[in-house]
Amino acid sequence: MAAVGQGPGAAPCVTKVSLSISCENLMDMDAFSKSDPLCVLYVSTSGAQWCEIGRTEKIMNCLNPKFSKCFLVDYYFEMVQKLKFEVYDIDTENSSLVDADFLGQLECTLGQIVSSRKFTKPLLLRDKRPAGRGTITICAEERTDNRVVDFEMSARNLDKKDFFGKSDPFLEFYRETENGWQLCHRTEVVKYNLNPVWKPFRVSLQSLCNCDVEKSIKVDCYDYNNSGSHDFIGSFQASVSQIQQAEFECINSKKKQKKKGYKNSGVIVIKKCKIIKEYTFLDYIMGGCQLNFTIAIDFTGSNGDPRTPQSLHYINPQGYNEYLAAIWAVGNVIQDYDSDKMFPAFGFGAMIPPTWQVSHEFPINFNPSNPFCAGVEGVVAAYQQCLPQVKLYGPTNFSPIINHVAQFGRQAMQQQTASQYFVLLIITDGVITDMDQTRSAIVAASRLPMSIIIVGVGGADFSAMEFLDGDDGTLRSSSGEPAMRDIVQFVPFRQFQNGPPEMLAQSVLAEIPGQVTSFFTAMSLRPPNSSDEPA
Repeated sequence: MAAVGQGPGAAPCVTKVSLSISCENLMDMDAFSKSDPLCVLYVSTSGAQWCEIGRTEKIMNCLNPKFSKCFLVDYYFEMVQKLKFEVYDIDTENSSLVDADFLGQLECTLGQIVSSRKFTKPLLLRDKRPAGRGTITICAEERTDNRVVDFEMSARNLDKKDFFGKSDPFLEFYRETENGWQLCHRTEVVKYNLNPVWKPFRVSLQSLCNCDVEKSIKVDCYDYNNSGSHDFIGSFQASVSQIQQAEFECINSKKKQKKKGYKNSGVIVIKKCKIIKEYTFLDYIMGGCQLNFTIAIDFTGSNGDPRTPQSLHYINPQGYNEYLAAIWAVGNVIQDYDSDKMFPAFGFGAMIPPTWQVSHEFPINFNPSNPFCAGVEGVVAAYQQCLPQVKLYGPTNFSPIINHVAQFGRQAMQQQTASQYFVLLIITDGVITDMDQTRSAIVAASRLPMSIIIVGVGGADFSAMEFLDGDDGTLRSSSGEPAMRDIVQFVPFRQFQNGPPEMLAQSVLAEIPGQVTSFFTAMSLRPPNSSDEPA
């Protein structure tokens, strides 16, 4: 679930609101199949600038999608919160919007959605013409309970639906509403398996059953087809209290009516169904968790000679360049969450005195025993003093600095508490030259209390950075090991260079709260000063 906040210093939110999205009659942009839609949510908090804060999953071959991923937003009664929903046909594996077909958009306010409960509007093209007959529906629900249900599920002896192979089963969970059954979760597809084991997943108790554990929910099992026309295998209904540690027959009512000896279409096994409290980002921060902020600056030769105005490291008379702008924008936000405001700052890709050897993790204050700078101002001062003392060189290696910060994450994990989380900001201008080592370093770091922010300055090709920002969970090490979670957020500075600095900060920091909570939750670590019983 994507979460949207307003940042530190904002007025307290009235409540949290969950937004679920569905569309109908989308334009068909694919020649030999149907569109593969995905919805992106943007928020405008400063002028006309839009900042992406989340995406739904992609649904294959479907012109009437119901997205299971919701957006969780803070609702401020006293503020006009402008939202923009854009729908794309995604044909690439990495869910990139660059080559995607635009299917339409809707601009509205959160107040309009909240006051309507169910908000349906036509989708428009960028020139404001109708996007065919496409519509988008947004349902709002106040989130008043932060309990969730942890599920582990499997099945056995499911019906074989594929003529030349086995079924590709997945589950859909529905809750009962006044308007019928409403989708609240969809599992992943398990390929070629009549005895599937799905990955553990979590559904909020409110979206699953409106916090009523005696209320019936419906679980449908389907065989996935690339065409988007999935074959129904079977279904069962039960309450949350009934399905804990139980097995249920998967019943296909049509087959039951036709076949006299019909028993079931398989058995769904509930291996785990446990209600726990889900802690929020503020629970961890207010409970004593510290965010530790490390800065890494690219000093490779591709930046250009710092003494010339063409260089990305050139500091003009106003004391400004893109590196400084990124440090100020991100640092000013994150320093509020670090009690001592002492930030280690490193450079990479330069030849440094006195030996003039190339280094990929040197402290920019040239003090290896104490690389810390006092606040954002201290980082800026150290950067300005460092520039004339080093020779820009290369190559552009990320893995040394990632592994450097990761070692502190490993030390923090030995304490088995949620007291420390590490955020590495890498500011760079170029293409990574140690991609295999960087991928392996990120995969290893995904198992630690750590996030990586990459800000790309200049006009280079940043496609490799977008690959590392694996929002679809496809990032793997060079040996094939998958990342435990997405910890990289990449943003090109050029998208924000004409706007206020807050927009850059909001974009690069948008995923940090979710990454913090997802890691500590996965590790079953409560906020340090929490008095709650462990889950």
